[in-house]
Amino acid sequence: MATTQLAASSISAKGFASFEGLRSTSNFKAVSFAPLKKNSRSFRGLIVKAATVVSPKYTSIKPLGDRVLVKIKDAEDKSVGGILLPTSAQSKPQGGEVVAVGEGRSVGKTTVEISVKNGTQVLYSKFAGTEVEFNGSKHLILKEDDIIGILETDDIKDLQPLNDRVLIKVAETEEKTAGGLFLSESAKEKPSIGTVIAVGPGPLDAEGNRKSLTVSPGNEVLYSKYAGNDFKGADGSDYITLKAPDVIAILP
Repeated sequence: MATTQLAASSISAKGFASFEGLRSTSNFKAVSFAPLKKNSRSFRGLIVKAATVVSPKYTSIKPLGDRVLVKIKDAEDKSVGGILLPTSAQSKPQGGEVVAVGEGRSVGKTTVEISVKNGTQVLYSKFAGTEVEFNGSKHLILKEDDIIGILETDDIKDLQPLNDRVLIKVAETEEKTAGGLFLSESAKEKPSIGTVIAVGPGPLDAEGNRKSLTVSPGNEVLYSKYAGNDFKGADGSDYITLKAPDVIAILP
């Protein structure tokens, strides 16, 4: 059964006596919903999340604690081959420029400053943060831990991971079965094996000191199947960034 969730602010009160939430004090009764017609679509868990618009009277935004304000990079409006993409086909950016940072966070008796500075180009987790529209541009307020790493070029292989993040080049998928049959694209299983390209400085311990990661660049590793953020490199190779605990094993 499809469930529809509505916000009271999205419905005009015109023609209704009054509202308590979404319930009218008049004798208004929804008896039933007609079944979906054939070929219609249903969406489970669909959430429309609009950016919060900041009034022009505010001239700046100051993040608090370990939060960072990032100006979101514009979406690519062309494909690699130069074809113009409609808005619906443009992928949501996961990168931008840091424009303001908080004062940091307290770990034990130590105050740890934010590890990125204003002007730094960063990548962040796909569903992180709160989107705000400010000075005519879209921004994102997110925690430092949601920043994957620093990327000053357009190629993911140049990423400098932060904290306990790891950048892995994904192994190529098997083209044939054990019996020698060629696999179709839909039948190829996504690998969970790859080569570590770069690692972050490590997480903070209880005293605010960095704890080195157990994996290093060059290691062949096995990682959790549904973890991390996927990226495509300039050379066409697949990369994934994930947290160190999502690396299951080293393959000697």
